[in-house]
Amino acid sequence: MYNRKKFLQLGTAAAGALALSPLSDNFSIGDDTRKLKTFGLQLYTLRDDLPKDPKGVLQQVASFGYRQIESYEGPNGMFWGMSNMDFKKYMDDLGMKIIASHSDINKDFEKKAAEAAAIGMKYLICPWLGPQKTIDDYKKAADTFNKKGEICKSNGIRFAYHNHDYSFKPIDGQLPQDVMMSITDPSLVDYELDMYWVVAAGEDVEGWLKKYKNRFRLCHVKDRSKTAGTNNGQNSVDLGTGSINWPSVLKTAKENGMEYFIVEQEYYPASTPMKSAEANAEYMRRLKI
Repeated sequence: MYNRKKFLQLGTAAAGALALSPLSDNFSIGDDTRKLKTFGLQLYTLRDDLPKDPKGVLQQVASFGYRQIESYEGPNGMFWGMSNMDFKKYMDDLGMKIIASHSDINKDFEKKAAEAAAIGMKYLICPWLGPQKTIDDYKKAADTFNKKGEICKSNGIRFAYHNHDYSFKPIDGQLPQDVMMSITDPSLVDYELDMYWVVAAGEDVEGWLKKYKNRFRLCHVKDRSKTAGTNNGQNSVDLGTGSINWPSVLKTAKENGMEYFIVEQEYYPASTPMKSAEANAEYMRRLKI
């Protein structure tokens, strides 16, 4: 259950731990202008814990220092058994905002867009297309994205597509990601760059950010193991312990139109989801770009 006193105590403890932790050049105190003002958490990170106690888990997320969340459609919808208005009120109580949600774009999308807009959300996002057989299949998907973008625009919000590695694997000499980005209307469709999956595909994250300036408006900040195996579902690690140069990558992202920096983790080789979420928040608080 939500306990404001416990919430404040947790926040104080987290701040104390931060003050005592060792800092390197990219994490030194001072020059706060180089720090990210806000960052979020994709709730899929806590997919095993969240359905059991949504309010309790969200309380802990807030205590870690997250001020934004990106939801996803769980067993009780993207508002976790609450109405959209009740969910927003609970977020307000915790000092957080729901800025986006991954959603099933093929079911009740008009209703979802209206509910999202009513509470000030910025995005509805397609989280998964799946590997397609032909380039024409990706072209059809892009046309669908434009239509969903029209629905979102009519409600005053935005539509985006979240990548995995498959859209960076060539088909007939073309990269599906390029094809989709060329066909989608920038006034209707943005992209959420899952940086982990770009690296997993062997691509240069910063190169993509520069190539499509102002098209990637959200990102998933998710580190990849320095000793990655063949199963990419098990190569996700705590931020700062993997192979991705976050100070450089996130600086480039910010310079090229990135607005929302959303932590996500899918695997926990030496921890628990909640402890990793806390460690990742500390990393993001300290990071300077």
